[in-house]
Amino acid sequence: MLRFFPQKDKYIQEETEYSFDKNLAIPKHVAIIMDGNGRWAQNRRLPRVAGHKEGMETVKKVTKHASHLGIKVLTLYAFSTENWKRPEEEVNFLMQLPCDFFDAFVPDLIKENVRVNVMGYKEFLPAHTQDAVERAIDQTKDNTGMVLNFALNYGGRSEIVTAVQEVYQELVQTNGEASSIDEEMIAEHLMTGFLPKEMRDPELLIRTSGEERISNFLLWQIAYSELFFTNALWPDFNGELLETSIASYQHRDRRFGGVKIKEDEK
Repeated sequence: MLRFFPQKDKYIQEETEYSFDKNLAIPKHVAIIMDGNGRWAQNRRLPRVAGHKEGMETVKKVTKHASHLGIKVLTLYAFSTENWKRPEEEVNFLMQLPCDFFDAFVPDLIKENVRVNVMGYKEFLPAHTQDAVERAIDQTKDNTGMVLNFALNYGGRSEIVTAVQEVYQELVQTNGEASSIDEEMIAEHLMTGFLPKEMRDPELLIRTSGEERISNFLLWQIAYSELFFTNALWPDFNGELLETSIASYQHRDRRFGGVKIKEDEK
């Protein structure tokens, strides 16, 4: 396993305890908070948008590597409901990125058998962004491999509120009782409800850039996710670091609130 530490805008490698083993468990669903594009650009005295552009190139590389590793769902936090607070020029650039990204990358996604999904409040996106998103979804809808799931204009708290509102409407229409509401009902109304049950919750959540917070991302779904934080800025993230994150996951003791009983203690 390799960990990366910043040193004068570069990253040095330090050997750590674990190494990636393709024969050990590979998480079915990996989610990534792609953080650090702006700092990557500023470190190079470039405009922030240059970091976002480079970050899209990282998305392409990491998507292909994840697919080759056998990951079934890759969820990427692309734009939050709070990101509208950023400077107008930056927001406009970010709204154009999906158009450029999908136009260039969809042919590769088709070759890789990767299916695109976009979750979030898409109706509030500019028309040209919505068009690019829907076109990519349609062009890849018959692919049967990994799902590349973008969280675009997404917020975890808003997602839960929307799900509860939908459950309420369902109860009103069916004269149902509040006591019938359970976790499964709410999960089906979340934006990951389109996935098979066993893939809705990411086993592994990665955040780049050294920040160690969740930032309103998949608040319900990551209840028992393993968390991995790396100091690498998102444009510096790569397939090797993805494997490093998975190596850490492979050596976690996942008990889901219970106690793991050793064979000699049974």
